[in-house]
Amino acid sequence: MGAAWAILIGPIAGEVADIPDVRWQTMPNVWSGVTIDCLDPERVAQFWSALLRRPPGTSESGWVYLGERGDPQPRLVFQPVAEPKAGKVRIHLDVTVDDIEAAITEVIALGGRQTGGRHIHAEGTVVVVADPEGHEFCLVQYN
Repeated sequence: MGAAWAILIGPIAGEVADIPDVRWQTMPNVWSGVTIDCLDPERVAQFWSALLRRPPGTSESGWVYLGERGDPQPRLVFQPVAEPKAGKVRIHLDVTVDDIEAAITEVIALGGRQTGGRHIHAEGTVVVVADPEGHEFCLVQYN
């Protein structure tokens, strides 16, 4: 038996989308967090806590959560894994900063590193950096 489909009006006026099932009407999807796999969740969480000025929240044993469910920003979850990061991360965080050079200095002081990636766009500058376990992310200074 196939999935039920409904044609719904999307969030943009006039947008129409095919959405499987209609459970969304009673169970809205909400982006609640980002999970980062780590060999040392405590160390990586300390880096992100200092960089984003977000204190740890209630966490499961061995895991570290920055923020709580229901916070205005999605919470960051640092999950213990046995294997190190391999290859480029396909999804990454963008962190907006007021001063890109000061932010790079802070990333390095916290144990992160520069990757060499720097992109100048009409709307601002993007610098690719990495946390202590090599998870790439972007510092973004908008014009």
